[in-house]
Amino acid sequence: MTTQNAISWPDRYLPGTGDNFVSNEVVVRGPRATDVWRYLVDTSTWESYYGNVADISFPGGDGPELHGGVRFRFGTFGFPPLDAHVVEFQAPADGVPGRLSWTAKQDGEPADRLDVLHAWLVEDLPGGRVRILTQETQIGQPAAALAAERPNPMLNGHQAWLDGLIEAARR
Repeated sequence: MTTQNAISWPDRYLPGTGDNFVSNEVVVRGPRATDVWRYLVDTSTWESYYGNVADISFPGGDGPELHGGVRFRFGTFGFPPLDAHVVEFQAPADGVPGRLSWTAKQDGEPADRLDVLHAWLVEDLPGGRVRILTQETQIGQPAAALAAERPNPMLNGHQAWLDGLIEAARR
């Protein structure tokens, strides 16, 4: 029996306790975890394979590569740019999954506040396969509004991100 790795969740963002939670996963042959990781952590490539992200910036002068502790901003899903902070960063290695997660927040009036944790797990599997799991917990009224839409725009948006990421890694 094979046990798959899982996202590590801080208590505040535990799935099912926020206003919106989505989970997307792909398992494909071909690219290795390191191939996928390269496009995931290099924000300068995001807009080339994912159409739902814009205005990526690094107020502290870092970037475009993500790493532990880096702060960045980006727009997505029509929200004003969110302030993001990488809280987990572990590059993939033999037998070790890549782990990346960031919090992203939007302050303001209660109707506009948003607080999310977006997490990624990228791992090689036997048989030349790679598994990419991305999950996000969102807290706030904008998140609740997204969760009420059918289909959930976050679910479809994150699937587009995964599909684009795989395509980029295969090139």
